Amino acid sequence: MTKDQVGRLIGAGFGLFFVAANVGFLPTGVATPLRLAAIAAFLGVVVFGRRARPAPAPAAGPRFGRRYWYVVAAEVLALAAGLVVIARVLHAPQASVGWIAFVVGVHFFGLAVAWHRPSLHTLAAAITVCGATGLALAAADAPAQAIQVTAGVVPGLLLLGSVWWSARSRSGEAAAAVS
Repeated sequence: MTKDQVGRLIGAGFGLFFVAANVGFLPTGVATPLRLAAIAAFLGVVVFGRRARPAPAPAAGPRFGRRYWYVVAAEVLALAAGLVVIARVLHAPQASVGWIAFVVGVHFFGLAVAWHRPSLHTLAAAITVCGATGLALAAADAPAQAIQVTAGVVPGLLLLGSVWWSARSRSGEAAAAVS
C-alpha cells in the first residue's frame, strides 16, 4: 500500500469510529442507517483505494515524516490535556466529543501544511467548527443528542465523505490513465 492509501484508510477508519461512537443516543431508525452508511463509505474507500494507482509525483501523497509526527504528538497532548480539564476541573463530560472534534479539526490544519495539501484546510475548518459548536452546545446544557450529532456524527460523515471522494477521484484518474 502507498502512503496515500494508508492515509485514506486512517481517515476513513476515524470517520467510521466518529459515526459509530456517537449514534448510540439516536433512535434506532436513524442510528442504523447512519451506521450502515458509514460502513459502506469505509468499504468504498477500501475498494477504491485498492484499485487506485499511486499518485504520479511522490510529493502528491502524504508523508509520515517528522512534521506529521509533530502534528500527531500535538494532537495527542491537546486531546489528553483537554479531556482531563473537561472531566476533572469542569465536570462536563458532555463536552468531550466537542473537544475531540475541535482538536481533530485543528490537527488537519497542521496536516495541510505538513503535507502541502491546501485542500485539507476546508476539511479542517468544517470539523473545527463542528467541534466548537459542540463545545458551545455543551456549555449551554444542550441535549446530549444535539452535541453528539453536531460534534460526533457530522465530523465523522465529513471525514468519510472527504476520504471517499478523494479515493474515488483517484480511482477515476487511474482508470482514465489506463484507457
